[in-house]
Amino acid sequence: MGRIIADLHVHSGYSRATSKDMTVRTMAEWARRKGISLLGTGDFTHPAHLEDLTRDLRPQGNGLYSVEGIPEVSFMLTAEVSSIYSFGGRVRKVHNLIYAPDLGVVRKINMVLGGMGNIVSDGRPILGLSAKDLIKIVLDISNDCLFVPAHVWTPWFSVFGSKSGFDSLEECFQEYAKEVYAIETGLSSDPAMNWRISGLDRLTLLSNSDAHSPSKLGREANVFDCSMDYYEIMDVIKTKDKSRFLCTIEFFPEEGKYHFDGHRECGISFTPDDTEKHKGICPVCLRGLTVGVMNRVSELADRAEGYIPTDAIGVKHAVPLQEIIASVFGAGVNTKKVRNEYDRITAVYSEFEALLDISAGQLQEVCDERVARGVLRVRAGALEIIPGYDGVFGKVSMR
Repeated sequence: MGRIIADLHVHSGYSRATSKDMTVRTMAEWARRKGISLLGTGDFTHPAHLEDLTRDLRPQGNGLYSVEGIPEVSFMLTAEVSSIYSFGGRVRKVHNLIYAPDLGVVRKINMVLGGMGNIVSDGRPILGLSAKDLIKIVLDISNDCLFVPAHVWTPWFSVFGSKSGFDSLEECFQEYAKEVYAIETGLSSDPAMNWRISGLDRLTLLSNSDAHSPSKLGREANVFDCSMDYYEIMDVIKTKDKSRFLCTIEFFPEEGKYHFDGHRECGISFTPDDTEKHKGICPVCLRGLTVGVMNRVSELADRAEGYIPTDAIGVKHAVPLQEIIASVFGAGVNTKKVRNEYDRITAVYSEFEALLDISAGQLQEVCDERVARGVLRVRAGALEIIPGYDGVFGKVSMR
């Protein structure tokens, strides 16, 4: 037993717009630096990535795997599938995550999905398969798999998305809705927003990075207190066990790139009230606005803001350490100055230790005084954020 920080939604170098550095070895090296002890492999549906996983991973005998030489980091077999199909007179675009207990199960899933569409062109395959049919296929192959709707509020590609989603899990998955035990809240929402919807009460809320490059690992994560064992972690998620699921680590949702409504091309960022005043139309180009997560949550909510369910899992908000350093230095995240400071801190403490655990005095011993103040301001929630909209990330300021 012990604290497990888990990021269970990532992508490999075989996915579009993803760094070629997203190999399991490089991910494991970054995870160790960040203090992440469990990572998803991402993209097990891609044949080339599956070959890499088969070659590079060693089974631990508990449904999880590791890379030789980095025993501190375990891997869970994961994939994301994009379903694009017609239902109820509309085109639906829903992304779902699949967690699997071993490579044998993965090969069976790939064999079936490969016969239904192209799983070679992208690490996140696009299939003309309904979300309901996909969950049926996966669970018929192995009931030890876990099926999780991904980033459920994203406007374009999610189960509740304003552009192509549904109003409930029951509408999307029908009789298989009862087989959905968890949802992924995504970067633009946090648990408090999801607590406003009573229909989600039975579900476990997961948070993951959806990382496309190693430095983005852990920008959201889950904290478990249990054995490093696939089957126990599945049980924790399915039973929503507060004694073993300690908390999620969250983006401030305003920082997500779909929090507000808006139109990126015209530089229009609107609150839900602004959108209502303009009848959903961009005042610059007169086309429809992209309705974001805050608005969509409010549309489906049946509770006021601030409601907290009695069985709610804990929540901690954080800003990635490199972003804090960049903000206080007034420099780009990828600049040498920021990298050097990040390297200096993480040579002594993991990123999550620096963000969440160590004292103010310990922070000041290992980093620039401005960075220490920035970390403490984030812990206190004392920061300014310009909300993201229509694919534009929010801007955090601690200066």
